[in-house]
Amino acid sequence: MNAPLRRVGVVVMVLFALLFLNLNWVQAYKADEYRTSEYNTGRVQVAEYQRERGPIVVGRDTIPVAVSEETDGRLRFLRTYPEPRRWAHVIGYKPVLIGATGLEQSEDDFLAGNADRFFVDRIWDLFGGPSVGGAVQTTLSRPTQQTAFEQLRDATERGAVVALDPRTGAVQAMVSLPSFDPSPLASHDTVAAQQAFDELNQDPAQPLLNRAVAERFPPGSTFKVIDSAAALQRGFTPDSELAGGAEYLPPTAGQPIRNAPGVVCPNQLTLAQALAVSCNTAFSRLAAEELGADALKQTAAEFGFTDDALTVGRLDGRGIPVAESVTGDMLREDGQEDPPTVAQSAIGQASVQMTPMQGAMVAAAVANNGVQMRPYLIEQLQDADLRPVYRADPEELRRPIPPEVAAPLQDMMVGVVTGGTGGNAAISGTVVGGKTGTAETGQDTADHGWFIGFAIVAGQPVSAVAVLLANAGSGGSGQAARIAGQVMQAAIADNGGS
Repeated sequence: MNAPLRRVGVVVMVLFALLFLNLNWVQAYKADEYRTSEYNTGRVQVAEYQRERGPIVVGRDTIPVAVSEETDGRLRFLRTYPEPRRWAHVIGYKPVLIGATGLEQSEDDFLAGNADRFFVDRIWDLFGGPSVGGAVQTTLSRPTQQTAFEQLRDATERGAVVALDPRTGAVQAMVSLPSFDPSPLASHDTVAAQQAFDELNQDPAQPLLNRAVAERFPPGSTFKVIDSAAALQRGFTPDSELAGGAEYLPPTAGQPIRNAPGVVCPNQLTLAQALAVSCNTAFSRLAAEELGADALKQTAAEFGFTDDALTVGRLDGRGIPVAESVTGDMLREDGQEDPPTVAQSAIGQASVQMTPMQGAMVAAAVANNGVQMRPYLIEQLQDADLRPVYRADPEELRRPIPPEVAAPLQDMMVGVVTGGTGGNAAISGTVVGGKTGTAETGQDTADHGWFIGFAIVAGQPVSAVAVLLANAGSGGSGQAARIAGQVMQAAIADNGGS
């Protein structure tokens, strides 16, 4: 072969190499950008809605809570939600133009049949007609979710409930109020869908906000569980004597801290008694004068506060983001520890903020002998032929406290229910522990009511729950405790009593 032909051959080979590299660049790196381009929107929509979107089902229940129905329109399948409001925040919605939310968003590729595992099905679409996306089976318990929704709806206009299985981290219920009907948002009439979204988005009550995971609230006296854990890890016992009284003035400055109305806090009482009656003065003095800011912040972090990467969905990190719960700095302007702020933080005020999901995770860790499991919502994923392609394998997230601390803390929280402020959460024949909380809002609005707790049957923790009643006012924590008891009882029944 002469030199000119060799040069031509080399040029042709280089051109083929460049073409191959460009093809891979388009396929591997630019495909999503081109697919979602505004210039391509119409074609993408038609293609996406030609394939039936997979259903979302609840736990062992075979009744779907999100389905696709065939239409005679340009977009062939319409997403509908047979039981609106009850599942709205956790399932989310899948609109034509507006961004999806909830599991509809985090599992969009799988539900739509666009995930890599559906590559063969997409090829088959070219020859045999549209296929079906994958099915998502959640961990949610229908009776537990129903109880949580109905009890919360009857008690407040704004609040949240989260229930977990402490042994696995499986979410048994996740409810946020106010709720909404997601079906109008999925309408193929995009003008009507946008109008429905705008109406909900502009509502001052923020019905689109998932308060179970996306909004933080001052936890009030539920934070005393963190105080107690910090104390037990630093040499205190449930019988350690604390100074209580009607009023406590922190060192250096600040406003006097008093107990909630109706709380009788003697001048001397044990750590266990202080938790049972929710003695503000005892815990504020304990934190400001003996434990200190670092102990509170460290213990809270060990339970999951300051975790800004947590999601709830699959166990591989794909899921609904959970807002970071925080404790604040507890420092003066000069960088030194500020005892008044520490004292307020100890009773869940100052800059302490917690999501209901975090509250349930704290209770679950105490119930599970100090082991906090990673929360998850997806039990399994099934392909179009209902063959499982993913199964949840529960995993440990962290160990905030050792078993020798978890055991007495469990007993102290049981004492809150059997002889303290949490009596409304009691369940006959079941060991129930918990902690009530009343959180001041710092505004001209009523206080928030909280309860976090757990249920143990035959030595096994079967449910851990957090209930928030926003701006519930006087008696809110008692109502929250009552709702928690009802929710845990439903979870126990759905678990077959264990």
